[in-house]
Amino acid sequence: MTDSLAPTDEGLFNRRAIEAAIRIGLIFLLVIWCFNIVRPFVLLVLWGAILAVAVYPLFEKLQSVLGGRKKLAATLMTLMALAMLVTPSVMLSGSAIENSQTLASQMKEGTLRIPPPSDKVQTWPLVGEKLHNAWSLASTNLSAALSRYKEQLTEVAKWILGAAAGAGAVLLQFIVSIIIAGALLVYAQSGTDAVVKVTARLVGKEGGEKLAAMAGATIRSVAQGVLGVALIQAVLAGIGLLVIGVPYAGIWTLLVLFLAIIQLPTILILGPIIVYVFTITTTVPAVLFMFWSLLVGVSDSFLKPLLLGRGLDVPMLVILLGAIGGMVLSGFIGLFVGAVVLAVGYKLFMLWLNEGREVASDVAAGS
Repeated sequence: MTDSLAPTDEGLFNRRAIEAAIRIGLIFLLVIWCFNIVRPFVLLVLWGAILAVAVYPLFEKLQSVLGGRKKLAATLMTLMALAMLVTPSVMLSGSAIENSQTLASQMKEGTLRIPPPSDKVQTWPLVGEKLHNAWSLASTNLSAALSRYKEQLTEVAKWILGAAAGAGAVLLQFIVSIIIAGALLVYAQSGTDAVVKVTARLVGKEGGEKLAAMAGATIRSVAQGVLGVALIQAVLAGIGLLVIGVPYAGIWTLLVLFLAIIQLPTILILGPIIVYVFTITTTVPAVLFMFWSLLVGVSDSFLKPLLLGRGLDVPMLVILLGAIGGMVLSGFIGLFVGAVVLAVGYKLFMLWLNEGREVASDVAAGS
């Protein structure tokens, strides 16, 4: 009797296995299809969510002042953020365009004059002597210098044009992300509940709430203590560069921002500019610019405690790897997103490790 039922059972099992495989395949295909549709927007939405989490405490205070009106508070915060982004961007881009037009006009008319280098340039390690020779040639015979370094200058020009085009795209991405962040603030509570539910399904209710809280705290710490401070330093540096009249202030400001995010001293960029300023202007403005640049360099030492309120317990190596890896993977906006995402991943991994140790110690104590 068992032998007569075996083929039927085997056929039923095969049919169910085939049906299950087809269903899994269709679900997998649907997930891949949906992901490909939303993939162009993933980075923007992710950066918008990071911004929303970072400014949520401020949003709550503003909402309380406005009598609990979420949409009005979110709209005001979005408009303020857009103004803070667009205003310096327009100033820096306008300065770059004006400098480029002036440079092109002077070269065309033959009135461009480059001041001779200081003898101290020769003492710079590695590049001092070559830089001094090239600079001296440019100050005495600009046409000869342009002919000698034509290939290098062409590559630099291509890089500058590409950077300018990329800067416009990055600015548009930031604008879209800020608008997304404003929309997410309105639905912050429902979004938080959704994240808690998802993590609860993965690790349990108590663990889900803990992981969600840890992720939010880490995002705020990195966004405010690293990215926020870097943005402030870059804006201050850009103001100083614009006031003193340094050419292409926008490019130098972006380089200062990059160094500040990866936790390297901004004086690496501002130091040579200080030397340059001393060669093109009088002593008093140059000294004031030097003190301003030094203030920008050390400002993170007192801005971080103000914005964090406590120490950032994510190793700087994690921030560095996240920022550089994010930029390589996703461009300039990945510089910001990568640092935050890798920091969150690191914190969640360490939380998981510590919970494993706690369970092991509890078992050892009970035995």
